[in-house]
Amino acid sequence: MSQFITISPSPHTQTPTTVTKLMLHVIIALIPAVLLALFCFGIGAAIVIVTAIAGCVIAEYLITRYMLGQKPSIGNLSAVLTGLLLALNLPSNLPIWIVLIGCVVAIGIGKMTFGGLGCNIFNPALVGRVFLLLSFPVQMTSWPLPFENRWAYADATTGATILGELKMKLIEPEHIDLMDKALGMAGGSMGEIGAIALLLGFVYLLCMKVITWHIPVSILGTVAIFSLCIGAPVGVELLSGGLMLGAIFMATDYVTSPMSHKGMLLYGAMIGIITLIIRQWGAYPEGVSFAILIMNGVTPLINRYMKPRKFGEGRVAA
Repeated sequence: MSQFITISPSPHTQTPTTVTKLMLHVIIALIPAVLLALFCFGIGAAIVIVTAIAGCVIAEYLITRYMLGQKPSIGNLSAVLTGLLLALNLPSNLPIWIVLIGCVVAIGIGKMTFGGLGCNIFNPALVGRVFLLLSFPVQMTSWPLPFENRWAYADATTGATILGELKMKLIEPEHIDLMDKALGMAGGSMGEIGAIALLLGFVYLLCMKVITWHIPVSILGTVAIFSLCIGAPVGVELLSGGLMLGAIFMATDYVTSPMSHKGMLLYGAMIGIITLIIRQWGAYPEGVSFAILIMNGVTPLINRYMKPRKFGEGRVAA
């Protein structure tokens, strides 16, 4: 009778999908962006990526094993994915000790404080990224230029991002080459330099049915429409900064995003609006991370008023 001891709430379904498989699919989808980062930034990108992944895995193991007294959960690859996403949100010349601080904050505060995977309110990688941005603004805004000193780490040549130059009025929108932004020829964090690489990952996630189109399309569509309304350059706003990375890989996090399709559309639209408000009138040239974290906090309210249809609701009895 031992097989009847475990009790769990409905629905009782069987599926080959596991947390590990979902995490692995997202990691695979990020491979084009990772390869582009390694190609553009060289040794610095490799050091930051390896450090972030190792730091997040070790932090989760130590916290789970010795602070919570539980079985380590690193086998589900969620810590690996958090580290990879954190790395792609960082400059490729960021000192190792700062990267490790971001790992501890992302896992310790952004994830494990709330109870671990499935319980966190905010996206852990973005919690780590924003903490570092507020704590180390100089290091976090010194962006290495692609193909400049790829074999140098700490001494990489740096420059402002396109959004930073627009914010300081150092460049006119018509002088920006959008193809450079699409192919990864402009400065920025490792995961925001190549829109095409990120879109390849988006197509993969859609094909594997890991995510739906609702959140990414609503974010990008809202940014495009809002940009037209306020006279901002649509192409630059869509291809610059962390918009693509955030819309495809960060805002779509299962735990911190709404459950219903209507809720996803509202959630994405608000992220797009908040992002442009910060970009155009805020102190920072970029606002995607702040927008996603703000809407992460609103997600429970969206879920309360925009619930998915109940199983069997609306069906006519035979």
